[in-house]
Amino acid sequence: MDAIGIDFGTTNTVFAFPEGKGGARVHGFTRDGEVLEALRTTLSFRRNPISGGRPVAEAGPWAIQDFTEQPEETRFLQSFKSFAASASFTDTAVFTTRYRFEGLMASYLGRLKEHGAIERFPRRLAIGRPVTFAGQSPDDALAQRRYAAALSSLGFEQVTYVLEPVAAAHFYAQRLTRDAVILVADLGGGTSDFSVLRFRAGGGSAEALSHTGIGVAGDNFDFRIIDHVVSPRLGKNASYVSWGKTLPVPKHYFASFSRWNELCLMQRPDVLRELRELARTSSSRDQLLSLVDLIEGGVSYELYRAVSRAKAALTLQPQVPFNFNMSGVSIDTTIQRSDFESWIAPDLERIGTKADEALSKAGLGLGDIDRVFLTGGTSFVPAVRQLFEKRFPTDRIDAGEQLLSIAKGLALIAGSDEMERWAA
Repeated sequence: MDAIGIDFGTTNTVFAFPEGKGGARVHGFTRDGEVLEALRTTLSFRRNPISGGRPVAEAGPWAIQDFTEQPEETRFLQSFKSFAASASFTDTAVFTTRYRFEGLMASYLGRLKEHGAIERFPRRLAIGRPVTFAGQSPDDALAQRRYAAALSSLGFEQVTYVLEPVAAAHFYAQRLTRDAVILVADLGGGTSDFSVLRFRAGGGSAEALSHTGIGVAGDNFDFRIIDHVVSPRLGKNASYVSWGKTLPVPKHYFASFSRWNELCLMQRPDVLRELRELARTSSSRDQLLSLVDLIEGGVSYELYRAVSRAKAALTLQPQVPFNFNMSGVSIDTTIQRSDFESWIAPDLERIGTKADEALSKAGLGLGDIDRVFLTGGTSFVPAVRQLFEKRFPTDRIDAGEQLLSIAKGLALIAGSDEMERWAA
């Protein structure tokens, strides 16, 4: 079958192909003898040694390797999907070359094709999209135009955009033995999306009853850790002197620093110059200069890893160590799960409200839902699962293949005779 399903996520990307009757196979990528199925949605550009040459793109773990080995010669981007629906993001400078979002997306997927030893992309593609894109005032039509431009440049001829929770529901429905109304919660890195669908057993007909989504998910939880644990040690509450007046250092620097997708936009000479000028008259001079070092010093990914490890460990332990010692910043502390859950409480409330809204839009009550399927990496967070356990009996809640279910559902849709009927 000349078809593929691609889950292009904020945090991870997965390729899957339809296989046999009602089956799907996740495509493996081999790196250093290890087979990887979910690849980080990270992109890097290495400075071209040829004068005037375009930067050399890399993707996934290969991008991370380039960045960690040659940070001074590499521009690193993560969570860049968050820019898809942003009208304020027109392009970004990579050395002497400017890239629009569609150029970033095409570079990323194109490099994965090569690493996956895929000679050419199939003609038919089912690609996931969130119910609501991340960002303030997201423009869904703009995001879809950008996706279309990127995918067309890669040679796809027949593209169907499928809501990510619908794809996950299609995957989950294959295991049904009787008709059911399903609430799917796709809890990823950039967005939390919900769909209510009525399925016939065995992957038969399906009726979509409602969809809701919000640009709040795992990246927001990372933001809370950085905001409470890291930023206070980088001058978050510092002041500076201007024309004889003592003023607070603007908070927007720390808001941007704490969000992975915005961090790359701080790597500009004007921003770094502003921070150095603020540090010059600040009593927290050394802390602010450490912030500058973190932004331009090529260790932002190491900070990301430390935050990610702590968040993952908190899913299993009531308290975890947090250690980060680079670029003049030394943090050795302990994060309590109870503190973490208090930090993310506003995010959890917004996610829960969207889940309730999905049922309300479908005209259903809690008792009308036969099964709840949780997918996406953020569904591992205990406080997130508790949102659903407070609403539904635990025996109605299922999870499984959280990082692969959407891609498998997309592959099943791409390989079907009625791919278009699943279009968003």
